[in-house]
Amino acid sequence: MSAQLLSTSQGRTMVLTLSNPGHHNALGPGMYAAGIEALNAAENNPEVRSVVITGEGALFCAGGDLHRLQANRQLEPAVQAQSIESLHNWIETIRTFPKPVIAAVEGAAAGAGFSLALACDFIVAASDAIFVMAYSNVALSPDGGASWSLARALPRQLASELLMAGERVNAQRLQALGLVNRVSDPGQALDEALALAERLNARAPNALASIKELLNEAPQASLTQQLAQERTHFVRNLHHPNAGRGITAFLSKQTPDYE
Repeated sequence: MSAQLLSTSQGRTMVLTLSNPGHHNALGPGMYAAGIEALNAAENNPEVRSVVITGEGALFCAGGDLHRLQANRQLEPAVQAQSIESLHNWIETIRTFPKPVIAAVEGAAAGAGFSLALACDFIVAASDAIFVMAYSNVALSPDGGASWSLARALPRQLASELLMAGERVNAQRLQALGLVNRVSDPGQALDEALALAERLNARAPNALASIKELLNEAPQASLTQQLAQERTHFVRNLHHPNAGRGITAFLSKQTPDYE
């Protein structure tokens, strides 16, 4: 069976499942295109409040398919460049998607699978999950935004350790480093991610979209620029109907129902 991305719904959460069981859920170009298509559809669907990305079975994703990469070595470099460009388009789509995206990691998240998890807004991992930037183990350098994500999240020495040494890192260490949000019991990462998604789903979508946009812009902005963007978003959200619902509900000690 070829690699595919399965889409299902759990209430107001879209669940995207990496499915390539014969190759440890290794990624492929079909998944990238399907991921972009699914997120574009979810962006325009008000019934979808969040997205969870997980892997089929007992593991998240082994990264790239080494058999496919070996075959691509016999082809023009443009073939692999186009494949990576498709992956990167999906990564950018996740980062700019205006709704929360949560990675639910069981087993291993290796190579581009680790990169994919890092592109998400939250990572929920089973206590026995293993993360590894496996690129240097096969004489490759990272893709999928791994160097970007790790360089911004960690001191240089730690990012260098993960990317250059290619050692396996457990969920507990990544949680201590601030890269994993929740550690669940084995086999419960998806359930924990769905519970987190439901908590997010209860919040105002426009406010979460603003927060995600501000977080994306902050690393490149000066303080003055970021303050201006915060002012713009705050005023816009204050005058959104959801702010009226939220403030009224808070003052009357009720639960708001956001649109």
